[in-house]
Amino acid sequence: MTLEAFIVGTGHASPGVTVESTILEAELGLEPGWIERRTGIRSRRVCSADQACSDLAIEAGIAALDDAGLDPSTVGLVVLATSTPDHLLPPTAPRVAAGIGAPGAGGFDLAGACAGFVYALGVGAGWTAAFGAPVLVVASNVLSRRLDPADAGSRAVFADGAGAVVLAPERSARPAARIRALRVGSDARHADAIRVVAGGSVHPFDADALREGLHFLRIERGSVVFQEAVRGMVRASRAALDDAGCTIHDLDAWIPHQANRRILDRAGNELGLDSARRVDILPTWGNSSAASIPTALSLHRRTTPRPGTVLLSAVGAGLLEAAAVVEWDRDDEERHP
Repeated sequence: MTLEAFIVGTGHASPGVTVESTILEAELGLEPGWIERRTGIRSRRVCSADQACSDLAIEAGIAALDDAGLDPSTVGLVVLATSTPDHLLPPTAPRVAAGIGAPGAGGFDLAGACAGFVYALGVGAGWTAAFGAPVLVVASNVLSRRLDPADAGSRAVFADGAGAVVLAPERSARPAARIRALRVGSDARHADAIRVVAGGSVHPFDADALREGLHFLRIERGSVVFQEAVRGMVRASRAALDDAGCTIHDLDAWIPHQANRRILDRAGNELGLDSARRVDILPTWGNSSAASIPTALSLHRRTTPRPGTVLLSAVGAGLLEAAAVVEWDRDDEERHP
């Protein structure tokens, strides 16, 4: 189903610190080059001590609104996809709404892990189509503060960052993209493959949880994560392409969740997508979970303002899968404000 909602602006935020993989390898006692060989990541962005999830989200949101040329006061809703909110309570989205200059807008957090941005895109598009007001969809994560300092597997991959898009019920005079299709799904059989054990109603925070490190993010079953990430990303992508009436050959670009190089290579091969069409920010940005797709999209639009037909696809803890096909105006298309 095609929703009457258009992406009219994109933006991202860059955390204040760049951490090279060589530095992590020395700190963790790893062989030089180990991280890049296993993940494809040479460096990642990490927040400075004074940066929080909301700070990154606000910066990305303002950039997206500037790109859209939209008055922040017209935003009716802020949807924040995050696994690392400022606090467990209250939600962070209202703070983001106030920070972008839309203090009266609605706002809520969406916990969709690495697939969260595409889920939030679907929610925001539905709200825009139903109520006729712009929506800011932003994904922001500060994963560096959820990682065990001694866990090489998670520290090698995860990073901080934020990206955002502005949705509007109609096109503007600027480049815009319609959402041609969007698919989501889940498979709870593997819900424990990636998790933070403590902090919920099943296992509240207590002294034992802190002592045992149960408040850290853990990749419990790496081989399962790899296999299911590829399977889910491919399945959701094919479903979204079918819904859009597209084939792989119609795509100008593929923007996957920047998980790790091996997952992206395998998923791309199974989809039949050549690497030239893959937008790849993984080597220098790392894996910022839900923020990776909108960050990659924002960076891609710096060099390609009208990217054409683009496939977004992701898999995250849960396990959640999601994909969307979005289509930008072509250079020769007439657009009506």
